[in-house]
Order: sequence, then structure tokens, then C-alpha cells
Amino acid sequence: MPGNWNSRNTSVSVSHSLSEIPAAHWDALGDGDYPFTRHCFLYGLEQHDCLEPFGWHPVYFQVHGDRRLLAAIPCYLKTNSYGELVFDHAWVNAYHRHGVDYYPKLVSAIPYTPATGERFLIHREIVDDDRAFLRELLCQAVQGFCSDQKLSSWHILFPEKTILDSLAENAILARNDVQFHWQNPGYEDFSAFLGALNSRKRKNIRKERASVAGQQLDIRMQPGETISAADWRRIHELYAGIYERKYGTATLTSEFFEHLGATMPGRVLAALAREQGRIVAASLFFRSDSHLYGRVWGCGRYFHNLHFECCYYQGIDYCIAEGLECFDPGAQGEHKLSRGFLPTLTWSGHWIAHPQFREAIADFLDQERRHIRAYRDGLMEHSPYRQAK
Repeated sequence: MPGNWNSRNTSVSVSHSLSEIPAAHWDALGDGDYPFTRHCFLYGLEQHDCLEPFGWHPVYFQVHGDRRLLAAIPCYLKTNSYGELVFDHAWVNAYHRHGVDYYPKLVSAIPYTPATGERFLIHREIVDDDRAFLRELLCQAVQGFCSDQKLSSWHILFPEKTILDSLAENAILARNDVQFHWQNPGYEDFSAFLGALNSRKRKNIRKERASVAGQQLDIRMQPGETISAADWRRIHELYAGIYERKYGTATLTSEFFEHLGATMPGRVLAALAREQGRIVAASLFFRSDSHLYGRVWGCGRYFHNLHFECCYYQGIDYCIAEGLECFDPGAQGEHKLSRGFLPTLTWSGHWIAHPQFREAIADFLDQERRHIRAYRDGLMEHSPYRQAK
């Protein structure tokens, strides 16, 4: 444990900005590997105008013992459901039809980041029994906060399943969805990966990569710390352009991209496609010691199959070269299945304050889970691998 501490001397506090919490104290929590709960990532979102303009209002719950930070959970007050990627619009409509306010609500999530990982951050030196105690303390504090503030609900998005299972006695309802992840059993190279696929899928991938190679583009994966400020601005321009063409809003700012390159060495990288030296497409990635996470994509004009190359095949190449176990390229997309990404269950947890709505939502989730699992199983019948994993 981080020094001696007594559970009777613990206290819970709330901060509304990570500027109030020293980075070294915050980063001593969690396993230190998952990139999206690091102080520089979360505080960067605050600093560079990625949160408040879009309805994410930080609330960081912390447990202290003997003047040490022992545990924390990052949360956000929300008056919308934007950028969560776990869709509760039907619940919003049901509340509205009954004349009950659904907003504001509280979410424990990484904004705009549907990547499974830690949500309850516990000091790395704390042993298992004490970790469970601190998790329970945080859970009670969050639920008490929701009751005091008259919030409709608390939503834990993309947690690890084992943690969600441990919260079942706290009236937190489990929900499933499906993403498509690539697993690395230890391929020697990309050709070995292709060899594991059935012949039709193998030929299609070779055809797609060949068509990209014929377009005279220079494509390479580049570490974030080696990307210049001008190139970060270009990457952001391409990313924002996707939203502009789809009548949306780019939530991540150019300053945030530059901040990541400067503060997360070895954890952020980009697949950059250049035409005569100019960046024409970019895909942004984060990594841990075992996982690669695909995040955003931008392209100035259409290039045949370039999206697949930059967002999927470059990432698979990188995972094989680096010995990473799993590649999570982001939410949704059945088209990923034929390119080696298998359907994988993801999880969320939901605490509903209103007893009648809690009961109705629990019934809905029971039915939805059965549907989601049947959907996952049906997709697995179309696995692109010669022998399903």
C-alpha cells in the first residue's frame, strides 16, 4: 500500500478540474498503462476546449487517506448524450413522455472514446481487499452525489466486465453492445495473418492493399512526438473536414492534438499518407503495452481503399511488429469483420434513480442482452478465419 492508511480515516472529495490534482498523484492511480485516464489526456481535454462547449462538465471523485490520494473516478455532468457512444435516446424519450426529467445525468466515461478500460482508478500499490473497499466507497459517494443533486442516473461506459460484475449489488444494471477487435496470437508478419484467413478474404485484402500501393502515396506510422506542430494542424484540418462534410462538429481541437504529441510520448501515433510530401490522410492511434486503439480519421479527398489501409492494415502491421495483443479500431462497423476484426462484447453499467424507470429499463436490458448476444453469435458464423477463433 502507499504508506499506512486506515479505512476509518478516509475521506471523499470532489474536484471540477484536474488542475486541482497534481499529475504525479493522479497518475499513481490505475495500472499506468491505459492511456485515456492519464492526467495529460483528461486535463488536455479540459485545457483545450474539448469538453464544456459540448456539454461535458467534469466531476472528479477522489478518496484520500492520511493525506494521500488513494482512488478516484472521473465523471461528467451531462445535459445531453453527445459523444458517449452508448445510446440512451429511447430512455430520454420515455422520460419525456412521462413528464420526468432525464437530464442532467452523470457519466463515468472517457469523452468521445468508446475504448474499454479502467474507470475506478485505485493506487497501484493497494492490495485486492482494500481495492474493493475503495471501489465501494467511490460508488456510494457517486450515488449519494446523484441523489443530492437530483440527477436521474449514473452511467459507467466501457468499463472492464469484472469491475461491472463487482457492482451488481449497488443496483447497477449491465448493458451489452458489440465492437470489432483484432487479436494477435503471435503472427510473425502480415502474411502470416493473411494465411489465417479464408481464401476469399485473403485475396480481397491483398487486392485492397495493392490498389493503395498503386496510387503513389507514401504511407507510414509516425510516433506523435516526432510530428511537427504544422503537421498536427494539418491532421486536425483533415479530421475536422470529415465532420464539416457530414454536418457535424469536430469536438477535438488542433491544440489538443499538439498537446497529445508533446505530452504522451510513446503512447500516441498516426498513420500518415503523403502525396508529393503533403499529408492527404491521417489516422490517429493510441497504444498501451498490450493494446492499440484507433481513434480519429481524416482525408482531404477520396482515395480508393485508403481508409482501410490507414485505419486497419497499418494498425495490424504495427501490432504485429510491436507484439501487441489486441487492436481496437473504434466503435461500430460490420465491414471490419471481413478484414479480420471479430465481434466482441462491450459493457456499460447504469444506475437509475427512479424506481419505476429502473424496473422498466432492467426489463429492456434483459431483452436487449439476449438480442446482442444472438447478433454476436450470428456474426461469428461468418468469421473470416479458416478456423474460427
